Parts: sequence; C-alpha cells; structure tokens
Amino acid sequence: MPDFDVFNGDADGICALHQLRLAEPRESVLVTGVKRDIALLQQVEAVRGDAVTVLDISMDKNRDDLQRLLNAGAQVQYFDHHFAGDIPDTPQLDAHIDTSAEVCSSLLVNRHLQGAYLPWAVVAAFGDNLFDAARKVAEPLGLDAAALAELEQLGTLINYNAYGVTLADLHIAPAQLYREISSYADPFAFIAQSPAYQTLARGYADDIAHTEALQPAVDEPEIALYLLPDAAWTRRIGGVFGNMLARRAPARAHALLTLLPDGGYRVSVRAPLENKAGADELCMQFPSGGGRKGAAGINHLPADRYDDFVRAFRAMYCKAAA
Repeated sequence: MPDFDVFNGDADGICALHQLRLAEPRESVLVTGVKRDIALLQQVEAVRGDAVTVLDISMDKNRDDLQRLLNAGAQVQYFDHHFAGDIPDTPQLDAHIDTSAEVCSSLLVNRHLQGAYLPWAVVAAFGDNLFDAARKVAEPLGLDAAALAELEQLGTLINYNAYGVTLADLHIAPAQLYREISSYADPFAFIAQSPAYQTLARGYADDIAHTEALQPAVDEPEIALYLLPDAAWTRRIGGVFGNMLARRAPARAHALLTLLPDGGYRVSVRAPLENKAGADELCMQFPSGGGRKGAAGINHLPADRYDDFVRAFRAMYCKAAA
C-alpha cells in the first residue's frame, strides 16, 4: 500500500519533508504544488493501513478531506503553523500544530526530531522570513556570519521558487526540487554541488532586478501597497519581495497585489515585523483568503473589491483608522 507525503511547495514544506525523510526514509507518493496550492488532501486516496504525512498546509483548508481520510482508516501525521480550527480527536491523527508567530512547520519537525537535521530547519526559517528565529535556533551550529548568509540565501531561493499561479511559472517543480534536495543531508553541499541551486540563483537575480523600479500605489507611514503587472516574474518574485520590504521597514505593513490574467489580483500581505499579527485576520475577510499571523494572502481578489481591501488594510494597521 502506498504512503503519501503531502507538502507545501515552498521552503518550509520542502525542508520539513526533507528532515523527516532523512530521519525516516520511505518511498512515497509526493503531493505538492505552487505555494498557494494548499487544498492538497483532495488529491489523496488513502485507506486503512496507509500513512499520510502532511506538512505546512492549513488543516482548516483541508478539513473535509482530512476527515475523509481518517474515516477511511488512514494514519495521518500533521505538522503545520497555520490556522487549524478544531483538530479531530482521534488516535489516527498525530497533530503537531503551533500557530505562534515565530514558528514554522520545519521548526516543528526539528523539535519533533530533537534537532537531528537542524541546518535544514534553519534554511526553512530563513525562507519563511523568520530571521530572528532562524538565527536563534542556529546558535548550536556555531556558524559564522558568512555561513549563516549562505543558509539565508538558500532558504530565500527555495521559497522564491514556489511562487506562481501555475507550475509553468516556476523554475523547478516543487516535487522535483524536493527530489534534488533529498540527496543532500548537508545544505552546504547542495549549495556547492547542485545544478538546481545555480538555476534558482540565476532566476532570482534576474527577477529581483525588475523590482528596483517599483513604486507603491499606497504609501503611508504605517502601510505600503504595491500593484504588480501580470507577468511571470511578478508571480515568481511576489513573496520574497514582500519579505524584503518587510525587513527594510519592520514597523510597516506591506501588501502586494499582482494582476491576474483573468482580472482581479493575487494578494500577498506581510504584517510589520515589529508586530507579527493580523495578516491572517485581514485576508480571511475575503473569499480565498488565509495564512498566518505574520504573512497571509488572497488567491483571487476581484478588481471591484480593491477599495474594500485598501480600507480593510488601513483598518488593520493604521492607528488613525482604528
């Protein structure tokens, strides 16, 4: 009978799975996709005796299919840091859920494995824009600043690769990138030896250069909102550009609205790094919205709701609007 590994295609999901499979190697069916493709359990058909591992996708967004799998008798292990809602109470479910702002799914796996593959957890935390948490958890490794910067860049590149509307937007499909990474217990060896790393580094450098000319459409002391055109590079760069803006102005909230091919916007929100709260609450006011306290998004914001979003964005983060 098959086992299933179901994981977000970003740095956190890939590194979480990589840690687990370094510790517990197994053949499995890989189920993943672009970062916003989180309703992944609908792709899984498992029965009694099957094992399903779920990493870095919201339990709340997969509730019906999780219950379907549990009813079918599958054993499910679940690691996540997004809003979960009610967690089923059954011995078939081994749930590791923590929505704290300074936690990501890879850090939960690292905790579960007692630090066995800590460098990959550090990579994931950097990729998830948890820079303080990454540096703190990395302390036992005794790395110098240059080595930490390498892990930061690797996390950024893996995360960058996950952003897109479809797999065609990405440089490397997440399942394939996981397979490339799975051969390397040491992230520094992956950096030095993998052609996949060079592919991502070149793509990132080309795409980030486009952002230098961008100016905010809403530019206020407490918030900034950017409108991005419909282009492959904007779909790829949106997440890491949002993280970059957040680090440059840690007291400010940021929103990136990327025009979609069929109209409307894909929205990415970063709460102020000095107060990582409210991003999930803001985005969940709109259909297809969700995420976590510090970073969240809306898969499709209709164009005629742009003003509604700006008002809600101000209400969430501007003191004068509160």
